Amino acid sequence: MTNHFYITTPIYYVNDVPHIGNAYTTIAADILARYHRQLGDDVFFLTGTDEHGNPAARAAERRGLSPLEHVNEMVKRFQELAQRVNASNDFFIRTTDSEHEQSVQNFLSKLYDRGDIYLKSYKGLYCPACEAFYAPKDLLAGKCPDHGTVCDEVEEENYFFRLSAYQSRLIEHFDKHPEFVKPQSRFNEARSFITGGLEDISISRATLKWGIPIPWDESQVVYVWVDALLNYLSALEYAGDHDLTPEFWPASYHMMAKDILKFHAVIWPALLMAAGNKLPEHLFIHGYLLMGGQKMSKTRGNVLDPFDIINRYGTDAFRFYCFREVTFGQDGVVSIEGLEARYNSELANDLGNLVSRTTTMIEKFGGGLVPAATESSKSDIASLAGSVTSDVTAAMSRVDLTGALEKIWVLVRRLNKYIEDEAPWKLAKDETAASRLELVLYNLAEGLRICALLLQSFMPETSTEILSRLGQATETGGLQQRILWGGLKTGGRVIAGEPLFPKIERS
Repeated sequence: MTNHFYITTPIYYVNDVPHIGNAYTTIAADILARYHRQLGDDVFFLTGTDEHGNPAARAAERRGLSPLEHVNEMVKRFQELAQRVNASNDFFIRTTDSEHEQSVQNFLSKLYDRGDIYLKSYKGLYCPACEAFYAPKDLLAGKCPDHGTVCDEVEEENYFFRLSAYQSRLIEHFDKHPEFVKPQSRFNEARSFITGGLEDISISRATLKWGIPIPWDESQVVYVWVDALLNYLSALEYAGDHDLTPEFWPASYHMMAKDILKFHAVIWPALLMAAGNKLPEHLFIHGYLLMGGQKMSKTRGNVLDPFDIINRYGTDAFRFYCFREVTFGQDGVVSIEGLEARYNSELANDLGNLVSRTTTMIEKFGGGLVPAATESSKSDIASLAGSVTSDVTAAMSRVDLTGALEKIWVLVRRLNKYIEDEAPWKLAKDETAASRLELVLYNLAEGLRICALLLQSFMPETSTEILSRLGQATETGGLQQRILWGGLKTGGRVIAGEPLFPKIERS
């Protein structure tokens, strides 16, 4: 029986161009999507853009464009970002899609008919950048805790969702499903939101026009966050040639940064409960990428341009750096200097040199053909490869992307040391060491093949290139069998080629 795996990124807001934080979440989701395809799972990977709301309308006004003209231009950059980071998403949703808008209206109409939505006047502190209301106790020095801006005092008549009615059911769900939110610190944070007491939330805006009309009252539009959350369901309805909901819902993982935890871990599950839908299996909450001690933010203007980084260092180097430098799930500092240091030491020196030396020695000492070796399974390298593959599999099951890369590098470093220890260039000069030379070359090629397979979800282009140079096919599915020692197809032509990662020389 084929397993189904549905993974999502948050949909990205289009008031400005994408930054490295958007790329980070997309790459994380892509790594898991690719990994599960390697396992043979039926995968659906969703990303897209959030296009309604006040910030988009204001950005359009500043540019002298209509909101739709503005978002139509901006969305192209987000679609390009997905392509440039080599995301393998199955669908790109836009909240201006007519199918999505209809799905949102249908969903809310169901809740309204069930009595979970009602009309009342409301006064509160509102951050236009967040599109969220805040209680005074939630502000930092009187300002929005995320954007550091002064909130507006807003009073209007809105439609409200009875979030408070679902407090006990949410607590029950958290207690029955301790892995619902990962990592544990975010689970605890989300549960404390709920146990601290939930108030009903406004799900419409009366003064805003750029949004999806409330179906029973078109004088108001749907609150942009409710509109956005529903994309995870609506996309399945129209992304394929038939409704994919029965196959892929509930979602396996929603991936996101910690600033939107409350929306996803509290409001989203309550909306699903109200509509009678199953809840997603897991939320994975990652930390912030920091520059100069602060979260990167378009509002603050302290962002790294992912397009510039990719143009200079390449897509796979960027993908590698994001999850090698910062422990996935935690905050971490990123910089161009850090990227170049990782690139030179681990990509150029460790992996690049391993590929170059292995293929060159097979060309020079093995006739350019993948060697055969009958006793290789008894080697220390084979034993280490087996433990590394087990460790990587365990790490990926925990969504420990950084831990998986560290385990892969244990094997990369050991293979480099194996070259120094065995010195194939010396064995080649000793006629009595021919069988030993063949064994060493086989172990290097087989160890490198396994490294390439384990790296395939992280660095897909690099993995394909390594396998090609080793005369091995790139296949999808069956990873558990393919990473077993002894899977190297012998007799194929090996090609040394150019350096995979030419060293960066600082000027």
